[in-house]
Amino acid sequence: MSEVEFRRGAVLRRVEAGELTIKDATPLLGVSYRQAKRIFKRYRAEGSKGLVHRNAGRTSNRAIPTEYREHVLAIVRQHYSGSAERGPGQRLGPTLVAEHLFSDHGLLVPVSTLSRWMRSEELWGTVRKSKSRHKRRERKAHFGELVQLDGSFHDWFEGRGPRACVMTMVDDATGRSMLRFDAEETTWAAAEILRRWIGSYGVPRALYTDWKNVYLRAPTSNELARGEVPVTQFGRMCEKLGIRLIGASSPQAKGRVERGHGTHQDRLVKKLRLRGISDYERANAYVEGEYEAEHNARFSVVAASAVDHHTPRGAREKRRLPDDAVFCMETKRVVGRDYVVQYAGRALQLERRARGRVPVKSRVLVRETREGSVSVVHVGADGGEHVLRWTEAPPRTARDRAALAALPSPISPILASELAADSAPGARATRVRPAADHPWNVQHRRWVEQALRRKAVREEARATPAT
Repeated sequence: MSEVEFRRGAVLRRVEAGELTIKDATPLLGVSYRQAKRIFKRYRAEGSKGLVHRNAGRTSNRAIPTEYREHVLAIVRQHYSGSAERGPGQRLGPTLVAEHLFSDHGLLVPVSTLSRWMRSEELWGTVRKSKSRHKRRERKAHFGELVQLDGSFHDWFEGRGPRACVMTMVDDATGRSMLRFDAEETTWAAAEILRRWIGSYGVPRALYTDWKNVYLRAPTSNELARGEVPVTQFGRMCEKLGIRLIGASSPQAKGRVERGHGTHQDRLVKKLRLRGISDYERANAYVEGEYEAEHNARFSVVAASAVDHHTPRGAREKRRLPDDAVFCMETKRVVGRDYVVQYAGRALQLERRARGRVPVKSRVLVRETREGSVSVVHVGADGGEHVLRWTEAPPRTARDRAALAALPSPISPILASELAADSAPGARATRVRPAADHPWNVQHRRWVEQALRRKAVREEARATPAT
């Protein structure tokens, strides 16, 4: 049973159950109304087997007779199969055999049919593997419409310096390149090269990257179950800037930046050798000062359109969205009962003025820049961000935790016994009522007294006749 027939069975089961009428099921079946009636009649009579096409398993009416096939193969074995002892290249291919069959024996057999017959009888086993031909994609028409980003690991300093990775950004429309040396292809390395590109040209519309955890990653099973879209730290930076991230399925898909890697590995390595450069700082200074201008002047082209698709990031945009809020590592943390936020083994004690604004157990954002500065941000209900001041609190040592564990319980013995009884197996959870002098009850009594006084004043005003 084919996939189409299987889907038809599912639709017809709904018709048989009364969920659909045949008229409603007709577009789902992909046939006319009369044909749907015939299919449903056959389905009720024969079940799922009645949906299988009647010609399935039968010999085609246009099939070549078996006797004719055996006669042709016998001629091929006798005259054109070659001798295996004489080495390869003795057998004739299907095309040449078809020509000789027609010219010498008067038999007309299509080449494709003869090739299939000869392979089934092991009379021809050479299969030519043709390379896939990819159509060359045209450049984008606008500068900044699509920028390719990738890192290249290579012996850039030829053993004179440390291992390095060159982060490269190449505009698809013009081929204009920007490079930066770093130790690894990390989030910080990608953020630095993107920050420099934005400072020189503006915010591009889209970035074409690899499927790496630095740029894009596949969702986990839990994220798939919750329907969440995974976002990396670099992806969050691009999302704030309005940059679309596009993942490349193969290295050939981002061939412009890959070919640029080959050019840099040939030319840049030799130029660094001539200048005796063997560290990141001097290499970045040389690339920014001389190499990029020379490379772009030689290899870049003019875009098809003069319209620049970069979005400028001026002082107004930076005031609305500072660089420290974009190019940073952002994680969510929970405010403790003592208004301490735990982050990377540090205790960030919020100042007293923030305690009225940020409730306990609420979530805040902790942002850390590459330089190490840390800021705590609370996002309000209106979406506004408020930076909270904090001071470094000494972390609790093992002795402090042991001392806290040794302290007596602050609850009363009666309440402790009730909680123990409630936690026993099979016990029902009891509701602990606050005491009469609890602040909740005291405030509630005040509200009740105020309401009663207002009610008495209103009733007295109604009873007094107007003069």
